Amino acid sequence: MTTSAYRYDDLRAIYVNCTLKRSPEESNTEGLIDRSRAVMEGQGVTTSLLRAVDHDIATGVWPDMTEHGWASDAWPEVYEQIMAADILVLCGPIWLGDNSSVMKRVIERLYACSSLLNSEGQYAYYGRAGGCLITGNEDGVKHCAMNVLYSLQHLGYAIPPQADAGWVGAAGPGPSYLEPGSGGPENDFTNRNTSFMAWNLMHLAAMVKRAGGIPAHGNQRAAWDAGCREDYSNPEHR
Repeated sequence: MTTSAYRYDDLRAIYVNCTLKRSPEESNTEGLIDRSRAVMEGQGVTTSLLRAVDHDIATGVWPDMTEHGWASDAWPEVYEQIMAADILVLCGPIWLGDNSSVMKRVIERLYACSSLLNSEGQYAYYGRAGGCLITGNEDGVKHCAMNVLYSLQHLGYAIPPQADAGWVGAAGPGPSYLEPGSGGPENDFTNRNTSFMAWNLMHLAAMVKRAGGIPAHGNQRAAWDAGCREDYSNPEHR
């Protein structure tokens, strides 16, 4: 059994499943999520799972789309759950070689809140760790992960080493992850990467949390707007 010098029982992780299938339909992505959650929960991390398609998340790039013409928007409640977590793992299937439409919508709504600030005056997602899980029976795991991880770091999430894992079957129509004979749950490469991802997310989230977050220096919007720009000379003051 692996022993860690760190404690993880004060961490919270949320997995957002961006499958196209509404509950209670079986999600192959959720099968891989369960593997990752088991690693974290084994170390005392409190985890939760949210299936995005079960929620009435409006389309748009504002924090609350009811203020922009939509009759309803579940995003504010979803966002509250995401912000309660130290770790965010975005998870979804591959369709046409790319992330699902649900994944795209979730990332757009995360982006909608990226201008909000935390108590240190940094962008809201600073101090949290992010990763992703991808499943499918067609090629594209690395392409999808590349898009998700870029998006998360751009919004302010800290990305640890090897922050993605995935499984795909043989190219073309074939069994999905949880279907009999797929080989997915037994795949050593996928299981290794899923375990590494979970541990690296815990390590980084713990380090950032123990340090009190990302240092609030040189990355505060209000300070920049006020003229505190140590990295750039100001001709007006010469």
